[in-house]
Amino acid sequence: MKEVRMYAEERQQAMTRLLQDRGRASVADLAGEFAVTTETVRRDLSLLERAGLVRRVHGGAVPADSLAVMEAALAERDTARVDEKETIARAALDLLPPAGGTILLDAGTTTARLAGLLPRDRQLVVVTHAIPVAARLAGLPHVELHLLPGRVRPTTHAAVGAGTVGALGAFRADVAFLGTNAVAVEHGCSTPDPDEAAVKRAMVDAGRRVVVLADSSKLDHEATVRFAALDEVDVLVTDAGADAEQRSRFAAAGPEVVVA
Repeated sequence: MKEVRMYAEERQQAMTRLLQDRGRASVADLAGEFAVTTETVRRDLSLLERAGLVRRVHGGAVPADSLAVMEAALAERDTARVDEKETIARAALDLLPPAGGTILLDAGTTTARLAGLLPRDRQLVVVTHAIPVAARLAGLPHVELHLLPGRVRPTTHAAVGAGTVGALGAFRADVAFLGTNAVAVEHGCSTPDPDEAAVKRAMVDAGRRVVVLADSSKLDHEATVRFAALDEVDVLVTDAGADAEQRSRFAAAGPEVVVA
């Protein structure tokens, strides 16, 4: 019996359904599933991404709505683990540079708390791509604020894109304070969105010292896109929910581990 080949539109519809069912698939898996070349799969995925049906990730694709589901809404995140985030932000104050120094503040609910706690008797230059962070600091006499350009993501209220990454290349900061969606010994620090990851990566490159603020619920978890290996992180600040075995493993991978 002669094999019936799919039209491109049928194949693309079937790919979309498969991704919805499985949650993720690699280019190689899709090529095998539909008996086409990997180049054909990549073209299909590009068309589907432009149509808003899938999202390309490293090596494959996920449903378009999956990243939004993985990243909780900003307001919801701000009410989660409030005490831990507050203690982490207070502990991070000990890592600020002297007066006149420059810091990078990443987007995130913990970094926003740190922004609100910056000492008023110390002049600092603050560079950020996060609107909530900038809103807390705008107009304060002890802060020279630089707000980075870019497209603002509704999920995080942070600027991303080539303009944001390019602008970061002009800065050299004493300390870069970063948030993360997940941190694991093997995968390092990671986040679901490639655009967010690119900005975080640029912040890592721009900081003389890199400090990651992560409550203990994020330890030993992985998100899709890595933006820093653990040996690129100088200090990991977490809370007392991290047990001794976790602290030992993370410290062995590179960073100093500070428990707030």
